[in-house]
Amino acid sequence: MTEPVPELDPRFSEPDANPTSWADARRALETAELSWISTVRPDGRPHVTPLPAVWLEDRLYFATGAAEQKAHNLAANPHVVLTTGCNTWDRGLDVMVEGDAERVTDPALLERLAAAWTQKWDGRWRYRVADGAFHHDVGTALVFSVAPTKVLAFGKGTFTHTRYRP
Repeated sequence: MTEPVPELDPRFSEPDANPTSWADARRALETAELSWISTVRPDGRPHVTPLPAVWLEDRLYFATGAAEQKAHNLAANPHVVLTTGCNTWDRGLDVMVEGDAERVTDPALLERLAAAWTQKWDGRWRYRVADGAFHHDVGTALVFSVAPTKVLAFGKGTFTHTRYRP
């Protein structure tokens, strides 16, 4: 992915505000301890839940148990939105990534992702890779990647609304 070009949306930004740099938005994705995933249930209702995610090579990755609601939703509809940020009004940065979730089964990539999860959370998330999935003490987790089709950043304090164009 070439570095996206930030564009400020003046309708939702303060006068004289500058767009959030791609480096700042990417850093928010890389360092976020928690993201929220929005999926669509088969009947069209939204489903939102928190989960840890990893940003690696211009994609967001997440894992979920095969029996969880989001896995059922993704089987019928791959469209997702992942959001990270904080719930403060006047400080911080919220970043939203929209795209389609695709199952990851490549053993080499799964090994890299398992290492990334372990490193990001100081060893609290330790996965073994087998049979195209993550395995841990409480079960198996399917791994998905999301290549962004749309990324928005919402700066707070000095309010900005930035969209990134390829």
